[in-house]
Amino acid sequence: MIRLIFVLVPLILCIFCVVDAITSRDDEIRNLPKILWIVLILVFPFVGSIAWLAAGRPRYAQPSRLATEFPEYDRPGRDAISDPVADAEFLRKVRERAEEQRLKAAHQKAEQARLEAERERAKKDLPTDEA
Repeated sequence: MIRLIFVLVPLILCIFCVVDAITSRDDEIRNLPKILWIVLILVFPFVGSIAWLAAGRPRYAQPSRLATEFPEYDRPGRDAISDPVADAEFLRKVRERAEEQRLKAAHQKAEQARLEAERERAKKDLPTDEA
């Protein structure tokens, strides 16, 4: 029974660490490249697994105390709204700018249509060179 424990525990640990190393993102793995960690775990199963857990496994950020339903707001360095009045003012300015852009686009489209109509009339008024 004890022999079984000495065989199964390192085997399960090795399998867990290999799968964990394979599924971890390359840019999150610490100290060595991903492929070297996998080779280390496979060549030295017990020592490599312990080394992976201690020095290679990614450190995941702790979830913020004020978890929201939008994970992009939980990133470190992302500020939450601190002044609702300033936020409302900002949104009002954004709406005004968007309306100005819509009006400008509509004027440009109308001007383009007018120019196209003038070109069509000019084509119809030109004499043809029929001999």
